[in-house]
Amino acid sequence: MPRKPGLNSEFVMFDVVYEDGTQRSNRKVPRALLGGIDGDKPARGFLIEQDREIAEKSGRPAAPIQSISRSGEKKLRASSAVFRKNSKTSP
Repeated sequence: MPRKPGLNSEFVMFDVVYEDGTQRSNRKVPRALLGGIDGDKPARGFLIEQDREIAEKSGRPAAPIQSISRSGEKKLRASSAVFRKNSKTSP
């Protein structure tokens, strides 16, 4: 049976939201940086460095990053997360 594409990719895609409200989708981060104890935290540093290099080449200042998430990751609403937490503790 053929494998699904992208499962053994050397990159993980991230969506980046900046403090000014703009968003960039599908930013590549090497898979080797991720995982372990820190999870996806090293991705933020890698993306900040990428933005710094792009800003230097373009002559525009880099916008501060507000949040990052893996591309295609579903967002949970706060009320949904609270419901799940409470339902797990109920007998």
